[in-house]
Amino acid sequence: MEITKRILAEAWQRTVAGHDLLQGVGLPPVALSDDELEECAERAEEAEDDGLCLLLDENGTVRGHHGPYREVFATRDLEQALYLIAEAAVRQRGGSPEEVADALERIDPVWGRRFRNGGLDDTGTVEACGRDPLEGLAWIARSWREQDPYTTLAFFRAAPGRTVDAERLALLYGADPEQVAAGTRLKDLQAVDGGRAHWDRQWKSCCFGQAGGWTFLLHHDTPPGAFADKGAYAALGIKESVWLTATAAKAIYTLDYIRDGRRVDDDWGALELIWYERGRAPYLRGGELDFLNRAIRRAELDHPQLTNTFELYFHALEESLGLRVPRRDFVEGEVRAAYWAEKDH
Repeated sequence: MEITKRILAEAWQRTVAGHDLLQGVGLPPVALSDDELEECAERAEEAEDDGLCLLLDENGTVRGHHGPYREVFATRDLEQALYLIAEAAVRQRGGSPEEVADALERIDPVWGRRFRNGGLDDTGTVEACGRDPLEGLAWIARSWREQDPYTTLAFFRAAPGRTVDAERLALLYGADPEQVAAGTRLKDLQAVDGGRAHWDRQWKSCCFGQAGGWTFLLHHDTPPGAFADKGAYAALGIKESVWLTATAAKAIYTLDYIRDGRRVDDDWGALELIWYERGRAPYLRGGELDFLNRAIRRAELDHPQLTNTFELYFHALEESLGLRVPRRDFVEGEVRAAYWAEKDH
């Protein structure tokens, strides 16, 4: 059945009539063109309303928008559209993700399961995490907002059965060959001149290693000439890379996920971490990054004690992609480290 504006309005009226928790909740504004959507978004902005605006295509696709440019879902399934509208309405009333899940469950048990799973269906059972999230990747999230220990957290993974060589990767970036060959550790750099020398040069250093099936390389500034040997870089066999980059002075924190040489982003462009708000899926529902939406929802429900959204987001990255940074190695200074090579190397 092709969705029309009338069909959508009538279906929403029936939905509201059948559930006390939705009484008084109107259908979000429905636009039939990009111009109408922009007008709708402008009115919402003036009213300081961050609710949904709907764009209904000629082919019956319902597109949910926050603002004129940020599409958060697209569906031709009427039941799915009704669920997404109800989810947004219940969430906008406030409350924790658990409270939103309970409210949706009272409306429809299927909707409650769907919200808890974080996807667009209620299939599959997700086991609770059951461990301390700050022992994984999330331990680094809070300090990373202030560019500590490094501005860029980069992760690289090869095809199954292969490993990206951490030393070779660091050398291609420009790490000092002598320090790499000597097995220099972070504590070695910090020990020079009581740590004062490293304080002055830490912006020209990197740390590297392997964890969770990924090779990590953490650094601030990348030296000129990095990746100059494209053949050697290709020989590493990298199939996936994840880049988390912070520009604290501008409050810009971005995610870049590259798979098989292609950026995974649903054509959204820059993916900023500050888009994520607790209880709201940050990426296109049903899109290429929906696996991360699901992982974030589970992180919210499994760890209500975490109030820092960056910690929740990083834990979701660990759960969905396996990213890790060894906390003990950093705390004890055992992680491999080097300065960028001087020009005469």
